Formats: sequence, structure tokens, C-alpha cells
Amino acid sequence: MNLTRQPFGSLPDGAQADLFTLTNDNGVEVSLTNYGGILVTVVTPDRSGKLENINLGFDNLPSYLGEHPFFGALVGRFANRIAGGKFTLNGVEYTLPINNGPNSLHGGLRGFDKRLWHAESAQEADRATVVLTYRSADGEEGYPGTLDVRVTYSLRQDDAFQIDYAATALDKDTHVNLTNHAYFNLNPAAATVYEHLVQVNAARYAPANADLIPLGRFDPVDGTPFDFRTPTAIGAHIHETHPMLAAGRGYDVGFLVDGEVGTLRLAARVTEPHTGRSLEAWTTEPDCHLYTGGFMDGSNHSPSGKVYQKHGAFCLETQRFPDAPNQPSLPITLLRAGETYRSTTVFKFGTL
Repeated sequence: MNLTRQPFGSLPDGAQADLFTLTNDNGVEVSLTNYGGILVTVVTPDRSGKLENINLGFDNLPSYLGEHPFFGALVGRFANRIAGGKFTLNGVEYTLPINNGPNSLHGGLRGFDKRLWHAESAQEADRATVVLTYRSADGEEGYPGTLDVRVTYSLRQDDAFQIDYAATALDKDTHVNLTNHAYFNLNPAAATVYEHLVQVNAARYAPANADLIPLGRFDPVDGTPFDFRTPTAIGAHIHETHPMLAAGRGYDVGFLVDGEVGTLRLAARVTEPHTGRSLEAWTTEPDCHLYTGGFMDGSNHSPSGKVYQKHGAFCLETQRFPDAPNQPSLPITLLRAGETYRSTTVFKFGTL
């Protein structure tokens, strides 16, 4: 294992962000910055051993300070959407910033993805680790209570990248939902991910309205464009007529992962036939949210100049369901004062 730390740039207030590069003995490499807990690159081999970056992002801090669709970001205090930017807790209505149509998205205007985290790193025989910590103040982005957050990123020798989340509510009840918003393309030469084969271990999905707010129930995937129980190309049904495909400009859908919530289990597997790369997502969370980059508009590009266009990547956001603070029928996101939220996600990289 190898781990390096170097300056990545300065924030407007003069604070310094760093870039950490974790590399295992097989050549798998992950780089990340403590600004926003952002995954900057994920380098893996194809079936012939060619190493390429399969993660959409930039090679400089100023690009991350500008407008982009949460590339590689550590998302919180609440991942995904909260309807109307409001929820009521213990009889008090809390108002959040509106930044996505009528809703609050991914923690608000300045969520965890736009904060500088304290970082410590360690190198062991079987893994290299970066531990990020941040104290979110009471009232930050409208959320109640002081929250101590600790996120551990680990690259392992077995070509797995593990994310362990922990958040403790210090003084008030609050809502917490954390995820990482990495955008993957297992064939970086391809403009879209239509040929990627996706398998999701979920018999039910969360139907949503035109604003992508869940309707509060889980429907069978049978007979819908959301049936990925067997490997299915992303492009096979993405252009079909369906209200949710229209709302998400492709897939932007939450799947209720089979198995017991809280246990680490396989949520999804993606393979790419040309490069032979594979990616598995394992999680303790109830929702594996498949997003196919429908809102990417070509305004961002890679360091080599490749335009990041619509459907040019996919995300597997492991999380709780959107709008859960307002919908008691969904798995809870409530964190009581003095309690600690814990979640683990593992991305396993491989080849066919």
C-alpha cells in the first residue's frame, strides 16, 4: 500500500485543501480531497491491465469550487431531496434552503460537499485510510442540532474502496442521511454508459412524482423499466415513456435493496463489456439510488477535455430514501440526541 498527501489549492478564505492519493499493490488508485470529501480520481485496470480513471471529476480545486453536479462529493447533512425544503420535528418546523426546483437537495446551498474537513491519514499492510471529521453547527443550512461527523475512506488490498460513516447528534434530535456521489464510467472512452450492464438486488422501487419526491410506497419492479434483477443494459429502457424516466431525464430512482437493513449486502453490480471492468456496491443502507447523469449538460469537462454529457456516467448512491423526514412510511432518518448514525458502503472493483 502507498499513501501520499499534497497541497490541492487554497479556498477563498485562505484555508488549504489537500489531495490524498491511496494506491494498492495491484495499481488501483483513489485520490480524494478533504474539501467536500470529494473523490477526485478512481483508477482501475481493464481486463488487459490498462489503468484508467473511471470517476468523473477535475484535476484542480477551482473547478470543484465552481458549478458542478456534486462530482465525487460527500453529501450531507441530508442526501437527496426534501420536499418543499421543510420538515417538522418535535413540533418545530424547520426551513431549509431551496436549491432544486421547489425542494432542498443534498444538504442545501452549502452542504457537507462544500466544507473543508479535518483530515488524518494512516497506512497499514492491507489498507490505506483517510479519516475526515467535521462539526456541523446547530442551524447550519437550517438543520437542528450540533452534529459530529466522521467519515473513513479506505482503499484495501483486495481492490475494494470502503466508506464508513458515523455521525453523533450532540444536543438535539435531527435528521441524517449521508452518501457519496461518485460518477462512474467503466469505459472512459465511451460518451455514454448505455452499454453498461446493471444488476440491482431489489424486487421493489420507490415511485416518485414529477419533482422526484417519493410517493411513500414501494412498488414491484416487475413489468417496469426499473427491473434490473438480471443484468440489463442501461440503454435498454432509458428512453421509454415513463413519468419517472421523464422526471429524471433517465434513471433517478431509489431501489429498496433486498435483505436486512444494517447488514452489509450486495446492492448492485455493474459490468462493462468492452473493457471488462466490473463494480459492485455493497451497503448497510436500504436504498441503492441509481442515477444516470440526466442533468449533466455538457458544461463541465475532464482534464483531458472530454465533455461530461447527459448519460455519460452512473451513480450508485447508497442512502436512506428522499423526503424521509416528511414520510413516516419510509425507513427513518431521525437521529435522537446522544445517538450515533452509522453506515458502511463498499465499492469492489474487478474485471470479467
